[in-house]
Amino acid sequence: MSENVESSRAPKPVGAFPHAKRVGDFLFLSGIGPRKRGSKEIPGVTLDPGGNIVTYDIETQCRAVFENVRLVLEDAGASWDDIVDVTVFLTSMKKDFPTYNKSYAQYFSGEGKPNPTRTTIEVGALPTPIAIELKVIAVLK
Repeated sequence: MSENVESSRAPKPVGAFPHAKRVGDFLFLSGIGPRKRGSKEIPGVTLDPGGNIVTYDIETQCRAVFENVRLVLEDAGASWDDIVDVTVFLTSMKKDFPTYNKSYAQYFSGEGKPNPTRTTIEVGALPTPIAIELKVIAVLK
């Protein structure tokens, strides 16, 4: 059996899917981006009038994504320390990987941090004008 999880604090999903799904002791998060709930604002992104990215700051987007993941985890009864696997989607591996990798290490690696397995993939685009999205699996205690 599975149970959908909806966060009241993270940005609403951009499609017909839940923030997460609880299956047994596992929590599977849908793709989480850096958007802000109840706003069209995307931290670290400047858009032109047509909604196209003019400039973006990958470090700001990383921090916003990590915060949104934390909110979904907490609203599902989990914590940052419960993360066991992360899949990261970047729109520019060459440009953004060094900064993203440094930000990631601050949140995920080192003493007292979850240090999950990780896969990083470059994609041509994401559903909204963002440069990063995370897909996370956690184990509930």
